[in-house]
Amino acid sequence: MKRTLYPKLLTGYLMYGVIGFIIIATFTYHTTFHFLTQREAASLYRESALISSNYAQNYFSQSITLEQLQKQLTTLSAYLSGEIWIMDTRGNILLNTASDSSGLEENIQDFNITDFGNNYYQIGDFYQYFSTETLSVFSPITVNYKVRGYVIIHKPTSSLVSLANSFTHISYETLALLFVAAFIVLVLFTYVVYIPIRKIARWADQYASGNFEAKIDVHSNDEIGYLAASLNYMANELNTLEEDQKKFVSNVSHDFRSPLTSIKGYVEAMLDGTIPVEMQDKYLNIILFETERLNKLTKSLLELNKFGTHGIMLDITDFDINHTIKTTVQTFEGICLEKRISFNLILTGEKLFVSADMSKIQQVLYNLIDNAIKFSHADSSITVETTEKNEKIFVSVKDTGIGIPSDSIKKIWERFYKTDLSRGKDKKGTGLGLAIVKEIIQAHGENINCISTEGVGTEFIFTLSLTKEHD
Repeated sequence: MKRTLYPKLLTGYLMYGVIGFIIIATFTYHTTFHFLTQREAASLYRESALISSNYAQNYFSQSITLEQLQKQLTTLSAYLSGEIWIMDTRGNILLNTASDSSGLEENIQDFNITDFGNNYYQIGDFYQYFSTETLSVFSPITVNYKVRGYVIIHKPTSSLVSLANSFTHISYETLALLFVAAFIVLVLFTYVVYIPIRKIARWADQYASGNFEAKIDVHSNDEIGYLAASLNYMANELNTLEEDQKKFVSNVSHDFRSPLTSIKGYVEAMLDGTIPVEMQDKYLNIILFETERLNKLTKSLLELNKFGTHGIMLDITDFDINHTIKTTVQTFEGICLEKRISFNLILTGEKLFVSADMSKIQQVLYNLIDNAIKFSHADSSITVETTEKNEKIFVSVKDTGIGIPSDSIKKIWERFYKTDLSRGKDKKGTGLGLAIVKEIIQAHGENINCISTEGVGTEFIFTLSLTKEHD
């Protein structure tokens, strides 16, 4: 058997780590950096707006000089760790806190405030002015409802990158802890799930090869334990079935071999003259008897063969079970007179209608009554009774014969089974009658039970579905 499940689990575990690393290195880092940039830009915008309204407007209204404004903004620039510019609308830098000199104008070529678009900040080299990536935030300077210039704060993004890397490093550490936790889960999965499944698969191979003796050593209280228990039960049933098959073949061989041996022996004896002509009628009757026995056995086997895995085809009708019992009992009148056996019929009502396959139920009654006659003593009686209870009809066939040993009660439904007591009395029996009876009753979805005491008698009780009485 190829071991493919565990390598798949390991591959999935490693893929989990690799995919997690890629997600943190790309999505997590960029998301973090974007968040930090927006937060820093919002903070710088508040500062630039404050500078525009409180300081820069005073300069453009000529309330303070550029040198005074320079002194005021230099301290704030150091606090913000950035550069503060005052620019006019033409791109001239009027003030730069990063420069010691004031009043020396610089011009930013191609400066256009619309390049900021809908945002109040941008990231880049600010028209190639800076050599490193810089976050630039602007705020307009308005005097008498007219834009006279802009406050622009520049801050290198290196601090943001460093902070984003710190957060990413924390994410990597978290991923490492999750990877370790996943490894622990993988180890637990190995012992709790994979190893039991391997045991089940190994013993399933044994079962497939016909070895049903081995038992799966898995006893967990979960679905895997239930599966192991089910397979153990299945193996035990298959082992029992195999033994039953061997026993079935042995019984069939024995039951066919005995009459065939008798027929062959008597025919050879008549052919070679061992049996004289005047005695051949006697032995021909014995051969006929054995032939009828073989015919009955064959019919019973064919009957059981119909009751296969697809069930019995039933022709369900409503009929009077009391009338069916009376009709079936009449067929045994001759043998009952011979053995001096009487019938005691205790039937509920004049008519009692049930829903079932009438021919199959007649066969059940015939087999049960036939058995009762075979194992009853002379000058005894057989009681057939019907009772109604809870929308069910209970049919009972009771004799006062030799009874069934307690250790044989559960086995009487097996094919070809005969108790030791019956082997001496029942020479014609095939051991299939009760097996056929049980198959028919179960096909109807009903139940049959046997109550017996050795030396006292036996009672068979089966149920049928009650229907409304017909007019």
